[in-house]
Amino acid sequence: MLKLIALFPMRTKSFLFLFFILFTALVWPGHAQEHKRSLSHDDYDGWESVSQTTLSPDGKWVGIEVSLQDGDGRAQLIPTSKGMSGIKVPRLKRLNFSEDSHWAIGLITAESDSIRLMKLKGIDKSEFPMDSLFVMDLESKSIVKIPGVENFQLPDERKSWYAYEVRNDTTGSQKEEKNDNRDEEKTFTLHIERFGKKRAIVRENVSKYGFAPNGERLFFVQNFPGNDQAASQLRLLDLESEKEITVLDSLVQYRHMVFSEDAGRFAFLGSRQSAKDSVEFFDLFYQEGGQQLLRKELANKTISEHYPLRFSKDGQKLFFGWKEPLRSYVYASDTSILDEERVSVDIWGWQDAEIQPMQLKNLEDKKEESFVAVYHIAEDRVLSIGDPNTGEVHFNPDYTTDWAIALNDRPYRKNYSWNIQIGKDLSRVSVKTGQVDLLAREVVGSPRISPGGRYAFWYSNPDSTWMAYVLKTKEEIALTTGLEDIFYDDLHDSPSFPGSNGHAGWSADDRYFLVNGKYDIWKIDPKGEEAPVNLSNGHGDVNQVRYRLIDLDPDVHFVDLDQKLVFSGMDMNTMESGFFIADACGRQDPEVLVFGAAAFDGLKRAENGSNYLYQKSTFSHPPDVYLATGPFKNSRQLTHINPQQEDILWGSAELVSYRVHDGDMMDGLLFKPENFDPEKKYPMMVYFYERSSTTLNRYRAPVPSASIINIPFFVSNGYLVFVPDIQYKIGLPGPSAYDCVVPGVQAMIAKGFVDPANIGIQGQSWGGYQVAYIITRTNMFKAAGAGAPVANMTSAYGGIRWGSGMSRMFQYEQTQSRIGGTLWEKPMHYLENSPLFYADRIQTPTLIMHNDADGAVPWYQGIEFFMALKRNSVPSWLLVYNGEDHNLRERKNKKDLSIRLSQFFDHYLKGAPEPLWMKEGIPAIEKGKTLKYELSEE
Repeated sequence: MLKLIALFPMRTKSFLFLFFILFTALVWPGHAQEHKRSLSHDDYDGWESVSQTTLSPDGKWVGIEVSLQDGDGRAQLIPTSKGMSGIKVPRLKRLNFSEDSHWAIGLITAESDSIRLMKLKGIDKSEFPMDSLFVMDLESKSIVKIPGVENFQLPDERKSWYAYEVRNDTTGSQKEEKNDNRDEEKTFTLHIERFGKKRAIVRENVSKYGFAPNGERLFFVQNFPGNDQAASQLRLLDLESEKEITVLDSLVQYRHMVFSEDAGRFAFLGSRQSAKDSVEFFDLFYQEGGQQLLRKELANKTISEHYPLRFSKDGQKLFFGWKEPLRSYVYASDTSILDEERVSVDIWGWQDAEIQPMQLKNLEDKKEESFVAVYHIAEDRVLSIGDPNTGEVHFNPDYTTDWAIALNDRPYRKNYSWNIQIGKDLSRVSVKTGQVDLLAREVVGSPRISPGGRYAFWYSNPDSTWMAYVLKTKEEIALTTGLEDIFYDDLHDSPSFPGSNGHAGWSADDRYFLVNGKYDIWKIDPKGEEAPVNLSNGHGDVNQVRYRLIDLDPDVHFVDLDQKLVFSGMDMNTMESGFFIADACGRQDPEVLVFGAAAFDGLKRAENGSNYLYQKSTFSHPPDVYLATGPFKNSRQLTHINPQQEDILWGSAELVSYRVHDGDMMDGLLFKPENFDPEKKYPMMVYFYERSSTTLNRYRAPVPSASIINIPFFVSNGYLVFVPDIQYKIGLPGPSAYDCVVPGVQAMIAKGFVDPANIGIQGQSWGGYQVAYIITRTNMFKAAGAGAPVANMTSAYGGIRWGSGMSRMFQYEQTQSRIGGTLWEKPMHYLENSPLFYADRIQTPTLIMHNDADGAVPWYQGIEFFMALKRNSVPSWLLVYNGEDHNLRERKNKKDLSIRLSQFFDHYLKGAPEPLWMKEGIPAIEKGKTLKYELSEE
């Protein structure tokens, strides 16, 4: 550069010097950071995430779908061989590959901006642009796009065929001509094609269709508008020969059409009544080869249209549902009573198994309650294998074994309002005879049947032990008794039985049971013939690395111990993580595939086993997709989502430790702004729920808030954010939070870079309660945000969780609220842990959000808290989003809350002007007319 300047006259040197300064600012990292900006609320919509990844069966192609929070995403088709170019397709979704890996298929959705513009113009939805089918030859890179497609399907296996729906332009006129006794189902033109073949099979006026799992056959239902004589036709098509048969043409409704796995057998439910009829009756139909069609009935019972049909994997049994005949009620059928004269009343009875709100919440499920029956095909015999007294029946995944299990909680259901760990009676059920044999009463756990159908197994919560029953002999087995490991959640700190660390499944033929200890994974012989084997060789316990088996083939219901096992692993001291490989012998430590200070997720393997996909992220780097080969001998990054982040001030995350009031050491997370200067004083936000330290390396995208502060937004805008872990003592949930949060904040202040005069605190739900309690004990926080807080445990105890219809008693006696007794057993615990009764001590300005359709915490709790603050003249605001639930669902409301949260805390912690909604409020007469985000001039 100096030589270059010497060649120019003096008058040009000043220009070149300026050019040099500008060039350096652009390319030199230290200077480039000066041109970065903070996150704004306008950044949310365009933020990207990987919504789906898939590998072609031969492992040579990767499909990746990238979505925007609000807007049109894209898909990428990337070859795994280096040097080959990929392709990006805007708005492509549901990307999949053919069986031979030669073709890619998906759906290109209509442009969201076009849809929005048409909505603004009031254009009818039927006129909106439709999607297009995308089919690509991966070898030649040629692409076919078929417009006007509403949907498409592929077989579950052998994806050589595909079918797609093209909307009929005459749909509206067809409805007018339909027979009144027939369902007004939307019809379309069905196109069925084979990858690589130009000829299509086309059928008009189709309303339903579906492939056999192996892709050899297809069913479809055709409706014929204007034909008063013929009902809909159900037809079967052999895809290879194109031979087509009519199964039935005399029914109005067809439901739950299903093929056996080999496509040789077919079953469905059919009815001659329309869905509009007050009473519908369905029959079970079974077809096997040619025109043979059998109609099956169940004596003294009604076939249930709500229970899906299912063939056993071997095709020998067909499972279906039945229901009790409809009861006739004199009052309901009395036509002499006017509607305005009919009584509408809910009667709550002490003897009811479920309280009325829960009954009403589950009303539709109750109307559709079904019990299982089986058709033994070879014997042409129908058998009921469950009834209301049997309980819920469970089968092995393939439905092939001679035994099922039944779980019946009816004898204990009355206690569910205050005891969510009620027991269940466990029985075995013979699929051959229907005989029910009781195995155990009041089992506290969730028994399931092993994949091979030999065992009922469960984690017994009271015993902290994995148990099993041999279904054939009714022998009870304690699977984990005597093993030197911890099989329960040892961080459990609520007044209930602790849960387990989970299990990893069963090996083929139920030979071994794989179960998680605190750190390691065990292989257990349920027969007791072999000693238990630690599959991770004890490495987890010695090094405090938590290993868990990864299921790389979700279509297979057992763990293949003849193959290498792939584990996830996390160092519980540093929160580093990665993937490991091990064998079924447990004689060696797991071998590292990839490991580091990052979060590794979404591991997938190609069917040929040669290539792997995974996502890697940190707080500072979004979860991009990586391809590993070999396995993991070579790894390369395939995506670079959110390139705009490079121009935005971000930050870093670190694990911090501190001593709490009882002397124990606790962990927390501290997020620091980019270009952090330890000599400066920063405002700090404190957010928490229970424990979050294991999420150290998790990427947190900037998203509009459903209820809590968005950490990257606040960090990008110059805040520190501290997230402490909480450990609880039974009966003292409020003091426990105080004893962990306040010492943690003091430890952060002691580091020297926190401005002690400008610290805020925010939480939602359980976090909102803890915030409300903490500010009754300290004034160290300059502003507080409490979302959906329980302020008064005495009134909340008798309240309802309207989302489920459950009483809230269980929450205080057994779970999160951690009182550990009834209101009458521990009245002072309820009072002393309730912020409402100490609201006169609060001086912290507080922003509350509590919505009027909250299904978890009763809305009146937020009102009680707000009115207490208002009565004591504490600056406070209550945000109530109409029709919204516990956490916001509508994106427009999330954006609104995000703005108000940042304005609230910016005002109190950074001295920003007060927004008008805080200063003036928004009177009811102005509701919906103004948002008052504007900042006051004073």
